[in-house]
Amino acid sequence: MARLPLLLALGLGLGLGLGLAAKSPYQQVLQHSRLRGRQHGPNVCAVQKLIGTNRKYFTNCKQWYQRKICGKSTVISYECCPGYEKVPGEKGCPAALPLSNIYETLGVVGSATTQLYSDRSNLRPEIEGPGSFTIFAPSNEAWASLSAETLDSLVSNVNIELLNALRYHMVNKRVLTDDLKHGTTLNSMYQNLPIQIHHYPNGIVTVNCARLLKADHHATNGVVHVIDKVISTTTNNIQHIVETEESLETLRAAVAASDLNSLLESEGQYTLLAPTNEAFEKIPRETLNRILGDPEALRDLLNHHILKSAMCAEAIIAGLTMETLEGTTLDVGCSGEELTLNGKPIIANKDILATNGVVHFVNELLIPDSAKTLFELAQESEVSESMNLFRQAGLSSHLTGNERVTLLAPVNDVFKDKPVSVDSNMKNLLLNHIVKDQLSSKYLYHGQKLQTLGDKELRVFVYRNNLCIENACIAAHDKRGRFGTLFSVDKMLTPPTGSVMDVLKADHRFSTLVAAIQSAGLTENLNRPGTYTVFAPTNEAFRAMPQGELNKLMGNAKELGNILRFHMADEILVSGAVSALVRLKSMQGDKLEVSAKNNIIHVNKEPVAESDIMATNGVIHAVNSVLQPQASRPQERGDEPADPALEIFKQASALSKVSQRNPRLAPVYSRLLAKMKENSGGF
Repeated sequence: MARLPLLLALGLGLGLGLGLAAKSPYQQVLQHSRLRGRQHGPNVCAVQKLIGTNRKYFTNCKQWYQRKICGKSTVISYECCPGYEKVPGEKGCPAALPLSNIYETLGVVGSATTQLYSDRSNLRPEIEGPGSFTIFAPSNEAWASLSAETLDSLVSNVNIELLNALRYHMVNKRVLTDDLKHGTTLNSMYQNLPIQIHHYPNGIVTVNCARLLKADHHATNGVVHVIDKVISTTTNNIQHIVETEESLETLRAAVAASDLNSLLESEGQYTLLAPTNEAFEKIPRETLNRILGDPEALRDLLNHHILKSAMCAEAIIAGLTMETLEGTTLDVGCSGEELTLNGKPIIANKDILATNGVVHFVNELLIPDSAKTLFELAQESEVSESMNLFRQAGLSSHLTGNERVTLLAPVNDVFKDKPVSVDSNMKNLLLNHIVKDQLSSKYLYHGQKLQTLGDKELRVFVYRNNLCIENACIAAHDKRGRFGTLFSVDKMLTPPTGSVMDVLKADHRFSTLVAAIQSAGLTENLNRPGTYTVFAPTNEAFRAMPQGELNKLMGNAKELGNILRFHMADEILVSGAVSALVRLKSMQGDKLEVSAKNNIIHVNKEPVAESDIMATNGVIHAVNSVLQPQASRPQERGDEPADPALEIFKQASALSKVSQRNPRLAPVYSRLLAKMKENSGGF
């Protein structure tokens, strides 16, 4: 008997699960429209209408609050939800539409022209009689938008052409929107030719790329869906369209050269953004020849024009990101009547339907990063100034050929108000911004060594908030080209030229510090391999000390060594790693507090005069003051030993409040009061 409640619960849960199946996107959007319209009465739906047109949409929350479709303003109107009608004198749309046959229903739902042509073509008896049909009925406006030539060819032969056209809009079973699954096909009543169905996440449903306007109108012998176009049969795959369209001649040759014919003939649901001959002609001849002559780059280029799913123009009412066969993404959007790619209205002809997807003609070539040279990658990055330097230095061949390299390109802000001339020293420095091998930042690791074309060794530093190569930190996502990768960095790189001790000796600002290091016996430490950060006091810092204090310090090797070790840490910290407060343990034992304020690094609140002087075994930051360890500073009130009586008083104050709420703590409070009397000698 104990198992009975469990079985009942399981049965109830299963029943609820079956009864509460997830609604289709169309039904979700329709439900949202119902909620927005309910203040106007039962079965009223809120509809967004594009200003200046007759186009209406049931929309989701996002479109509702934005009040825009394809970037254009909309107005809200309220009308009866599908399947309902008004009753004079009553609020809203309380009455269901009369249930009649399909022929009669066509006249009620705004497809009187389809009703008229059904009569003329002798389809009427079939859709008035018994059966279970679905008809995707073009609206009156859809018929009116046909060219005169097309319409004449249909109505001049009503018993064959018009009848066949209408039967292609029909399915020999009842199909509601919940049954219209994305990427499926339905067999039409004209020679069983397929009708392509797409049901998008935004709630839009298309039939051969025609949008459902009014769906799920029930009839005694089926269901009527009103669509915004007259659809035509589709028998050609995408490859056939490419082969037969004159404006795609260059694309046709490229597809053949990359062996993509079989893909474009295969079953599936793709979107081909087909570059026209004009699109190829806009590309510099040198660039185009390079890509066409490189099978891998060419294949990446073409795959970048193929979306993984069929996307009809009518389904795009706002921007969305679509994945290509190459693995990249494109921003597909719309602006009024125009479709856009990456924000540009470059789609010239849309919705050419194929058996395995849809084709849109584009009049600009979309070149992916993976088919570009480093110079081409840089055109879309904020590194134009540094690229000019590489050109002037005669290093272009490394950035345009098939050499596998990674370019560390300083961003334009580095050169702001700092004109740079290219001489032999600058050329050598630029060579050290080109790393051998094509790298990806996500695979770099702390302590990794990189070799440059200038035969220098660069170190990688991985920090919590940054990824740096020597003193330069990566400022943007890397761009991976055909043979090279572009790292945009926030500084000109300064490769290390010697040990910490070598660098200090070579800089006249640190002559006093060098003498102090030698006196303290620390020279060997700063010459050996390691990972040091040294906050190096300049001569000015030592001159700022009282002379007597300086003489005393210099005469005491032990104390001098203690002070100097307080300026050193056993890990490398470059300025790019400092955003918030960073605490470094000095080699003396106390902490160094490093922070950044207004783009200036501070250590223990003292500004750093020059940061990131790189050495082979560390980094040097110049400071204009001698830092003092905590023990050497005058003692502050916060560091005084705690008064036991004061601590007891604090505890007693807290406990007195708690004991008033909890009598069990009263004895503890009494003992604390007794201790206070002992420490104070009574009150």
